[in-house]
Order: sequence, then structure tokens, then C-alpha cells
Amino acid sequence: MAEMSGAEDSGEDTGGEAGPGTAAGVSGAAGSGATAGPSGAAGTAGAAGVAGASGAAGPDCPEAIRRALAAHTTMTLAYVDEDGPQACAVLYAAGAASGAEHSGAAGVEAGGPSGGASGVASGVASGVAGAGAVGAGPALYFVTATTTRHGRALVEPGARVAFTVQRDGQEWSGLTGLQGRGRCRPLTGAERAAGWQVYVERFPFVAASDRLRAALERTTLWELRPDWLRLIDNGQGFGHKEEWSGR
Repeated sequence: MAEMSGAEDSGEDTGGEAGPGTAAGVSGAAGSGATAGPSGAAGTAGAAGVAGASGAAGPDCPEAIRRALAAHTTMTLAYVDEDGPQACAVLYAAGAASGAEHSGAAGVEAGGPSGGASGVASGVASGVAGAGAVGAGPALYFVTATTTRHGRALVEPGARVAFTVQRDGQEWSGLTGLQGRGRCRPLTGAERAAGWQVYVERFPFVAASDRLRAALERTTLWELRPDWLRLIDNGQGFGHKEEWSGR
């Protein structure tokens, strides 16, 4: 299976990977040139929410697709760079975003410079968790250094990815999984603080380890905004599909 930490096995990557030391390590790691980010516990002026701005309303993402994304933690990203197609596996945390692709933060800043965690929490409530908005779609957060091969590819303007999400060891009669396409972008400032809060809530062992948390806080946090998703669920009938498009 593809690596879980964001490193490529081709030896091209220069960033040192930081993971919990398990088979399902945490995606990404600190590398030279990785984007620094604030601690999950200490926001700057309060997070305003990730992409909470209202925009052109698209169809709301079906609840079945949201549940499937929330139930998994590993996705395989496929991308293309100057050396051709490649894929890697990363751990992700699922949140929610508005229908406007890569729109700015909308929430009013909830805290002052010392607002800290309360500012982040309020921003998450007003932005990331705003799944009830018309046209709201999912947002997937993962950590990887910009010095990895996929990090260098994803930061390119206009870069798109395809991805799959599924569990290992499934029987074909009950096979479930997701396919998707979209764009990635690195997060900074209040958006990073809000996304980081979603990430550590999904992976509490990150916050529980001072060493791991420090390594990942120095590494780039990314948002993947899908604009097309397909859920496959053979438990509802062989080949059963449900699709969503945010365009």
C-alpha cells in the first residue's frame, strides 16, 4: 500500500517525515521549507472559519457521502507532475466547507490576540462546521511537507487531484468506498488554526504527543476541496452508486 506519512519511496523527497511510528502513521512531516503554523491550542485573533464565506450555491453534498468520508481516515491521492502520474496515501480529517470553492473566511473574529483556543473553536463553529448551508460541501484536511514530491505538485497553480477512500479487507458483497476529484491548497493563519482543530479532534494522539504535535505544527496543513464525489456501496446492491458535484 502507498506510504501513510506523505513520503515517496522514490527517494526524491527531502523533508524528514514525522509519524507516530505505527503502520498507519500520520501524513506529512517537517521538512526544510515546510510552512510553519500556529499551535492548535493557541489561535491568532481567533479563527474565522475555513472557507465559511457564502458563494454561488451548489447542490448540498448528500449525507451518505458525508458519513462515508467521516467514517474513514486514509485516502490515496493521485496527481501528475513533470515526471508523470503518481499516487500516495495520507491520513485526513473530514470537515465541511461552503459551496464557494476556496472562498475566504466569513466568521467574525471571535477572540483577540490572546483569544487562543476559544477563538479557534468559535471559528470552527462558524466556518468548518457550517455543513447546514445551502450548497455546502466537504473539506478534507491533511498534513504533508511542501518538500515531498506530491507537496511540490499540489502547490502548483491550478493543480488538480483525484483520490479514493476505502478500508482494507472488505468482502465484495459489502464493499464501500469513495472516488473524488478536486483541488488542494496550503492553509495559513486563521484558516490553518481552524483546520488544525478539525485534524487534532480526529486524531487526538497528535495532541497527546508533544513531539509529534510539534513536528506536525511545523509542517504544512492542506485543505482538499472536492468538486466531485462518488460513493460506491455494494451493501445496497451490487454497483450501487451515489454522486455529488459541487460545480
